Amino acid sequence: MTQSLTYELLNELDVWQQMPTIKLDEMRSVKLMNRIDTKYVLSEDETIELLRRAAQEGYYVQIIDNVRACRYLTIYYDTPNREMFCLHHNRKLTRQKLRTRTYVESGTTFFEIKNKNNRGRTKKRRTEIAASQLCSFTDNESACNLLAEHSLYTAEELSPALTTRFTRITLVNPSLTERSTIDLSLDYEDMRSGCCRRIEGMAIVEIKQDGNIASQMKLMLRDMHIAPLKVSKYCLGTTLTVDNIKSNRFKEKVQQINKRLTKK
Repeated sequence: MTQSLTYELLNELDVWQQMPTIKLDEMRSVKLMNRIDTKYVLSEDETIELLRRAAQEGYYVQIIDNVRACRYLTIYYDTPNREMFCLHHNRKLTRQKLRTRTYVESGTTFFEIKNKNNRGRTKKRRTEIAASQLCSFTDNESACNLLAEHSLYTAEELSPALTTRFTRITLVNPSLTERSTIDLSLDYEDMRSGCCRRIEGMAIVEIKQDGNIASQMKLMLRDMHIAPLKVSKYCLGTTLTVDNIKSNRFKEKVQQINKRLTKK
């Protein structure tokens, strides 16, 4: 590609003329808050090819106010010693991530708890908060109640750790049983040092399904010779922006991603 897939360019892609749209309020049946996630890392050229194939298979693209590639702003919370990051690095199967997220196009902000069990299933719980509480969810009563009910962490031991900004395309299969997200232009900022990093030309594809239904998206990626790659945006961003933290396993992942993106 001669140009990076910016927010503006993504929304002008020719492929949208071939793909039917689905609105946010029509997505209720495919929220998949309790699911199995499978992730892949693609180059931007591969992303365009995947979108082309998805259009041929009749996939829907989610739109918000006629926008197809939508902007997300996420803040991850952690303890002072980044315990949640360290547990993931140390291969703890049962783990948790806490975050606030603003969906720019829809104008909504949520506090979210993501729990992953030892069988690889992710369960997400969330509650809406004010946009002004993005960096201070503890000012919201419903968020504090959710934290008390479903987290081992207390509000007092948590603080903002990492900001991620990215542009997301959401695709839905024709039978409305599976949702796939494509995240591009990922920017990371360590909230405690101000260090900013990104991996140029990277897209992260995540297929979200209940685990019992065959995935056409997985078949398309297999036909493109792209294998799954376990990757966490929080752990990747922390590895890139935080010095003097144990991250050898994730540094190897970064090297693997860079090799993947530069392969001939």
